[in-house]
Amino acid sequence: MKITNLNPDIPKHDIQPQLTTPDELALANSRFAKSDLPFYRKLGRTNLTVSSLGLGGGGQISSEDTLYAFDQGINYFFYSSDLHQYFYSSMRPALRQLCGRGSSMREKVVLATVSYMIRTPDTIYTYLYDQFIDLGIDYIDVFFWGWIDEYNHPAFEKCISASDDIRGPNTVCQRQMERVFGVSEKLKKMGAVRYIGASFHDHDLAKQWLNSSLLDVVMVRHNVAHRTAQRKVFPHLDVDDPHRPGIVTFKSSGMVNALWEPPAGLPSGCWQPSVPDLYRYSLSQNSVDVALAGWQNREQVDAAIQAVQKGKFTPEEIDYLNLYGDLHRNRIKPDEIPTERLLISR
Repeated sequence: MKITNLNPDIPKHDIQPQLTTPDELALANSRFAKSDLPFYRKLGRTNLTVSSLGLGGGGQISSEDTLYAFDQGINYFFYSSDLHQYFYSSMRPALRQLCGRGSSMREKVVLATVSYMIRTPDTIYTYLYDQFIDLGIDYIDVFFWGWIDEYNHPAFEKCISASDDIRGPNTVCQRQMERVFGVSEKLKKMGAVRYIGASFHDHDLAKQWLNSSLLDVVMVRHNVAHRTAQRKVFPHLDVDDPHRPGIVTFKSSGMVNALWEPPAGLPSGCWQPSVPDLYRYSLSQNSVDVALAGWQNREQVDAAIQAVQKGKFTPEEIDYLNLYGDLHRNRIKPDEIPTERLLISR
């Protein structure tokens, strides 16, 4: 099954999103029940087809269970070589097996990596060197600049201005990696980095960069209790626009509070969403392509996939989950809860 179209002849400045045909997407999705929340989808204007659930290393999932996730259909993997590197290290052997030089599975995987060391464009070679060594790879599908906020935004502006020196084939970045790691057919064809992304912790900045030609994928925090992205990011995107950036969400199950635990004041017998429900909530939003997860084991992988196959939440369910999130953030007092918005356990 062809998950990612790797046509090398598309010019990097000519954004042509329909490199994976509807028939190819339909074939990829045929292993899952048909729903209004297809398991595979295009990642915005890139030519990458991604699973709606992505796997990061925050839960210290084992390599065995990382490979299990791939076998179940997960093809989007997120890896850090600096911040929280210890937590990601347990999945490293699996990523080397899936994405390393000579892997027969590489074209079925979308490898996203991140660096949180935002300084100057020249330093990207150091970060990429570490990631190429860690994973033994030829190329990265999406390289993210991490944790962009008001404090490091000036440095980010300098780094992102160098996008065209970094992404795609025949770039300075590719030549640097070839000198260090040797020339390979896939490195020549893809370049060292195919697409550039940024992980925003400031939603105003995320909105500011949505339409930049220098940025292909935008990652934002989003969950039932922290819904700023629903005001500042998602409404400014058209899900059917072939030129929009790809959108990835993180922190679906909580930031400070564990959102699967009932908030104080939730009436007895009310629906308490599971962690898979919280991924499904993000994926029910406009233009969200991938909800990033930090699973700990294969049982959590199975539960998340089963939840997504149920499709999008109804407006009534989303309204209830918004109320549930407001209770977690103490935006509403228990005695102020509109009983007509409550849903019973399911």
